[in-house]
Amino acid sequence: MGRGCDGAGEVDYFNDGARNGELLWLSVMIIAVNVKWIGAALLSLTLAACSGNKPDQQPGGTATSAPAPNPTMAATADTRAVIVAFGDSLTAGYGVEPGKSYPDDLQRMLDAAGYKYHVVNLGASGDTTTDGIQRLPEVLAAKPKIVILEFGGNDGLRGLPVSTTRANQTTIVEALQRAGITILLAGMSLPRNYGPDYIHSFEQVYVDLAKNYKLARIPFLLEGVGGHPELLQADGIHPTAEGCNIVSTNVLKYLQPLLKQ
Repeated sequence: MGRGCDGAGEVDYFNDGARNGELLWLSVMIIAVNVKWIGAALLSLTLAACSGNKPDQQPGGTATSAPAPNPTMAATADTRAVIVAFGDSLTAGYGVEPGKSYPDDLQRMLDAAGYKYHVVNLGASGDTTTDGIQRLPEVLAAKPKIVILEFGGNDGLRGLPVSTTRANQTTIVEALQRAGITILLAGMSLPRNYGPDYIHSFEQVYVDLAKNYKLARIPFLLEGVGGHPELLQADGIHPTAEGCNIVSTNVLKYLQPLLKQ
């Protein structure tokens, strides 16, 4: 390598040495950087080879594992045939403590009698027959063998046209029968102050439905409860817990012929 000269033509040993030192330092740095990047590349290749492409890896590199089956849930799954109690507040158990509705009592009675059925309470306070139509998908999703159909009370108490109640009840019955579900129809009545003509037309809906569609029918769901203040809540409409127990006895009487032991 030639030596550098200063402006006077003399050899500048100091600058020449410095330049050589700079070149040496630069070479070392280049080698170090190369070693660094080569090491990083090798590390990346090693990690990639170790991890591979796993089928449960999400985009972005986050790996997820499928949840393990829960043996407890599988072991305790209720495999009994389903009975859906489908209706309004009389089914839901309005005003009574949890576990005191008529479907709850009915479940206990079925268990005691040795019947292998699971009662599902799909009552909703305030529902009319129109609401019942809207909730049909929920009932069908439960895949019941039997539906205890209790609607119409709120239609009547609101003075809705009987023709509307009849049409809606027919829609519900036909939908359930198309699904191969057995129906137990709960008959209803109204307080006497609604007048004999309206009450008779209202009650006749249940009689006609049972006849036209060959349904088992409870003549009056609240038999032995309605008109007995000691079995009713302060509103004079909804049963107390004791009243609900009597209602479940009424239901069981007409339900038993439809059951398999």
